[in-house]
Amino acid sequence: MFRLAHISDVHLGPLPKVTLRQLASKRITGYVNWHRNRRKHHATDALTILMEDIFAQAPDHLAITGDLVNLSTDIEIETATAWLQAAGDPETTSVVPGNHDAYVPGAFRKICAAWAHYMAGDDVRERPLTVKSFPYLRRRGPVALIGVSTANASLPFMATGIFDETEARRLQALLKQAGEEGLFRIILIHHPPVNNAAAWHKRMQGIGRFQKVVAEEGAELVLHGHTHLDTLHRIMGKAKTVPVLGVPSASEGPSGRRPAAGYNLISIEGANGDWRCNVARHRLDRSGEEIVLSDAIDLHLKV
Repeated sequence: MFRLAHISDVHLGPLPKVTLRQLASKRITGYVNWHRNRRKHHATDALTILMEDIFAQAPDHLAITGDLVNLSTDIEIETATAWLQAAGDPETTSVVPGNHDAYVPGAFRKICAAWAHYMAGDDVRERPLTVKSFPYLRRRGPVALIGVSTANASLPFMATGIFDETEARRLQALLKQAGEEGLFRIILIHHPPVNNAAAWHKRMQGIGRFQKVVAEEGAELVLHGHTHLDTLHRIMGKAKTVPVLGVPSASEGPSGRRPAAGYNLISIEGANGDWRCNVARHRLDRSGEEIVLSDAIDLHLKV
């Protein structure tokens, strides 16, 4: 059995001190949003309790689907790098970036340098990561982790993601390759690749393009973040529908408007053509003091 823990939208806080020059950009909207909303609900304690519970479960791998930071300032990226190193080593931890990680122009390049070992495919070790490094492919046991980037520096008041034709061609090739190897293919992506899963100003551009690739090549599972919600959708695959799982923010306190912090523990058994996959949803309780098992799902992956 292979067990994968999935978290997203870490939003490490609190915000560092920022200069007026740094705020003279889209960051001003994020800064105001944090102080009006996020700082009331995103709690370091919730994240600490969550990570301690994950460590106790001892999964084989940890997947993080973006938004480690808030405004993509240099000090936030440094803090997130240190947090990543404490969370796990690059062999057992995989990251894809979210829109907050590429909040302003130039931030994407910085996170690619800082988090390279967590976002590099099996065939990429030395050369610097760029947008062309995505999607990546990591083989871990019977699983193929395929990391897609939708991160981009969107306009103020927008949190959109982009999945373009170039990335679609790469994803199609990796899905085909991993399928021929008989691996359980899990796509990691920040924005939900499902229509109406996010408001128009937060949606992913290229949903139809993504779904077309999955319908043509197939996949076993898609994991995303961004919405901070517990969701399960399905999209068409090559021979069967493909589950698309969302997860709450990893740092949401129990008093927020959205579900409290949580993670999914995904158990995978079987072999090519005969997979069994179960999801245990672990969530912060109302007291904000412990993580409890809130639900278990059999994803019914057989054709």
